Amino acid sequence: MFTGIVATTGMIERAVRSAGNMRLTIGAAQLGMDDVAIGDSIAVDGVCLTVVEKDAAGFCADVSQETLDCSHGFTEGAEVNLEKSLRFGDRVGGHLVSGHVDGVGSVGVVQDMGASWRLSIEAPALLARYIARKGSITVNGVSLTVNQVDNSSSGCDVEINVIPHTLAVTTLHNLTSGSKVNLEVDLMARYIERMLPSANPQGPS
Repeated sequence: MFTGIVATTGMIERAVRSAGNMRLTIGAAQLGMDDVAIGDSIAVDGVCLTVVEKDAAGFCADVSQETLDCSHGFTEGAEVNLEKSLRFGDRVGGHLVSGHVDGVGSVGVVQDMGASWRLSIEAPALLARYIARKGSITVNGVSLTVNQVDNSSSGCDVEINVIPHTLAVTTLHNLTSGSKVNLEVDLMARYIERMLPSANPQGPS
């Protein structure tokens, strides 16, 4: 589990495809690798990955085809948001994040509002039902509050405000119109749907 409060950013130094997966080598010296063990989880742009190799400069992780199919951004040279997994007793500064990305959204508008930046993201139709005004959403591993949701023919448009600090310490400052982002909906929304079979007789999408 994570909180969506990004600790630092890193760089994908290598991305090597093999049968059914991809091996990533991520430079993460600023994350602090001393307390990271083989088998630990680290969120990379919102995707929970398992550390399979490590040194002081970073770590390696394998990404399955299933994860590649529902996420975006694992290319060499890409800057990525990094967060270590929660420990019992840690502060939850954002919201509970599983690191299981639900889908990819597309940035529509990035607007400087002076004291903050307005970010508009088009979320796919399968995720629209889980996104609510004043609810939480994770964008590339960053916990954010939804200000407005408007349904569209292809899903929904999600409007978010991002404060300057968050822009400065995450990769969100790299976003432009048309950028693709990893989205994870609020964990509680998934379970609520599962407990209400009358609302969806076939179960979760």
